Amino acid sequence: MDMETELRTLTARLLAHRSMPRTDRLARRALVDDGFRHALDQRLAAVGLQLFDNPYAAHIAVGIADDMREPVFGQTREYAASNVGLMRDELAWLMVIWSLIVLPKRERQVSRRALNDEGQDDMFGAEQPVEHGDAVSGALTEASLLADFGSRLGGKMKLNITLGKLARLGFIERRNGLVFEGPLLDVLLDYRILADRVIHGTLADVLTGAGHAMPEANAFELAAAADDDEADE
Repeated sequence: MDMETELRTLTARLLAHRSMPRTDRLARRALVDDGFRHALDQRLAAVGLQLFDNPYAAHIAVGIADDMREPVFGQTREYAASNVGLMRDELAWLMVIWSLIVLPKRERQVSRRALNDEGQDDMFGAEQPVEHGDAVSGALTEASLLADFGSRLGGKMKLNITLGKLARLGFIERRNGLVFEGPLLDVLLDYRILADRVIHGTLADVLTGAGHAMPEANAFELAAAADDDEADE
């Protein structure tokens, strides 16, 4: 395919699916080919969209450009809470799930540790490529979420409704009572902003009170800096 055909194909696929694995050939080209990325960004910007990616997310995604959020969403009641139709208690569940999946995942990615390497030192870890997917992203049980946070966030029925909405939106995947990272959880929620607010905010007290450890400060700082630098691409 020529460049024009590839641009049309990638744009159409992003609009149809909203996200794509960064390992996809066309997604990969958008990440490593400056000319192709510039043309893609221009094409998306012409219709009020932008490409979202960070080197630690397993997917890239398309969404509303920053300067178009108010014109597009500003007239709706739901925008007071979010621009994806989530209410405040549902956003609270999303933040809990993001904190319990993405924060430890990012700590593993920065230290180049897989889930089955917890507690082990690797003198060559810094030279290894960043891992994505199940190797570093753990799962949560719906039962533990309910036990730890249900009394604060509406109970079993509210949790079940919220998980269904988050799954439909692509933030999570539900399989056999387990909650996994969805394609949009890491790429659309900005680690640089949210990690600081979680780790140094009241949510950290809620999470630690339920027995969930927060990442070490140095891991958080390294990950936040790395999200600003996609040189590994």
